[in-house]
Amino acid sequence: MLSAWLLPEHIADVLPAQARRIEELRRRLLDRAHGYGFELVMPPLLEHLESLLSGTGRELDLRTFKLVDQSSGRLLGLRADTTPQAARIDAHLLNREGVTRLCYCGPVLHTRPAGPDATREPLQFGAEIFGHAGLEADLEVMELALDCLRAAGVGDLVLDLADARVLRGVLAGVPFDATRLQAVVEALSGKDASALEALTEGAPQEVRAALRALLRLYGGAEVLDAAARELPARPLVRRALDELAWLAAHLRATFPELRIGFDLSDMSGYAYYSGPRFAVYGAPANDALARGGRYDEVGAVFGRNRPAAGFSLDLKALAESAAAPVPAKAIRAPWGEEPELRAAVRRLREAGETVIAVLPGHEPETPSFDCDRELACLGGAWALRPVS
Repeated sequence: MLSAWLLPEHIADVLPAQARRIEELRRRLLDRAHGYGFELVMPPLLEHLESLLSGTGRELDLRTFKLVDQSSGRLLGLRADTTPQAARIDAHLLNREGVTRLCYCGPVLHTRPAGPDATREPLQFGAEIFGHAGLEADLEVMELALDCLRAAGVGDLVLDLADARVLRGVLAGVPFDATRLQAVVEALSGKDASALEALTEGAPQEVRAALRALLRLYGGAEVLDAAARELPARPLVRRALDELAWLAAHLRATFPELRIGFDLSDMSGYAYYSGPRFAVYGAPANDALARGGRYDEVGAVFGRNRPAAGFSLDLKALAESAAAPVPAKAIRAPWGEEPELRAAVRRLREAGETVIAVLPGHEPETPSFDCDRELACLGGAWALRPVS
């Protein structure tokens, strides 16, 4: 028999020190997004399933918990990603004509973890720009993502760039059905040359050669030059390569210490992204800390097909890589019923100080706080003095 206090796999409590760390990051990142002009929204955790999954593809469907609404009998979902909800808010509730910048921070639930050490209850922070089709929006969300990670104290940032249009341009006119296309995408993502050869048998030789080239096209700035030589000179491919070069140049100018790489066979979210996509890595994490890109079709199912670009990250995972916070300064005070003592404690708290009352018979056990001062009765009056 399982213990009543055991939690499901990949679900965990967040204890005081880590909770404080996550909350400080949440405030810092929301302030950073506010500095760019993003407005905070708080979508519900639970929605009708068709609204949550509209236009998002099979992958999100498999990650979404589903249940029946006892009031209506309709199928509900616990959100696994907040981006579709932001698109719904933009399309139906705000319905603005110009550019809309939205940000959010809240829990999402996954039926299965993204990796062996990942949680199934990430705390998702994200930002989306709706209404601008130009690269300026892509650049802004990348800069905000990098600023957020720098604000968290993450070092050695590396940004990987790719573009969903490269593969679409290469395969233009090739009659692959959805199943075969998905298998090609998986073979490219897994760098599986033999599977790719088998899947593309019968395709034009130019296409097969381009797909083989994609497997090698990862690395530094030289990748774009090699891609221009080895991939078909089709408008969609050329546009994608030119825009990746433009984004990289502007990012290097703003973040000269940033390392930028390209992986043109990385097809993560191929069915979802419609243009440039990116992932940001930083020490000591092994997986990407932030992911995003352009997904212009995300609002189509809500009746308003607006250009959209954005990114998201898991604050819990980020907290593992962020600089550890120093214990907060606090004041230790004795517990007592004297009106003068209670008034002194109240004044300090109202002034923004943290005052920890030592309850009768106990010593304070608060590793999250550094009690560097104490409230003591000195000469008949309550005053602060340093703790030796």
